[in-house]
Amino acid sequence: MKRKNFDKIVTGVGFGLAIFLLVAAGLLNWGSNFAADAVGSQLSAQKITMPAETGNAKESAEVTEFFKSNGDQTMSTGKQAQMYADHYLGFHLSGMPTYSEASGASRAAAAALAANPTDEKLKADAATKAGLVDTVFKGTMLRGTLLTAYAFGTLGEIAGIAALVSLAGAALMFLLSILGLLHIRRTPEDATI
Repeated sequence: MKRKNFDKIVTGVGFGLAIFLLVAAGLLNWGSNFAADAVGSQLSAQKITMPAETGNAKESAEVTEFFKSNGDQTMSTGKQAQMYADHYLGFHLSGMPTYSEASGASRAAAAALAANPTDEKLKADAATKAGLVDTVFKGTMLRGTLLTAYAFGTLGEIAGIAALVSLAGAALMFLLSILGLLHIRRTPEDATI
């Protein structure tokens, strides 16, 4: 095979790869911006105010400082959602039964009340246990939703980094392809591989 033909093929592939990386960078940047905007707008719409402390005296200095610096702000970032879910909600939910345990206890209290519907103590116990089920369910669902927002925010950040890497790769491939064109001009017609 003639060297010039081989160089043309390699240079053409280089330009193709550069265009592919440029398109990938654009799409990744779009995804990054979409994730950041969606997470920010959805969290801001919930109007959840970050507390200045978690209530856990055994929290690390890093977590304590995060809550102090973000206290009284409206939650708007994936990182804030993660910290609130793991260190505030997680701490308070850790002192409660799981949803399954609370639900089982509530059903048992409702069954006992059904057997003796006039007993005021059983009515109060059933209402308390039903309220606990509601609290645990809401807290667990909010925690899961906030952690999902954190996951999407993190994926958006990763897409942003990948966009920059793709853009740098595209620039490098364009440069190498241009150098390949210059090399083709200097390659003798009779050179072979």
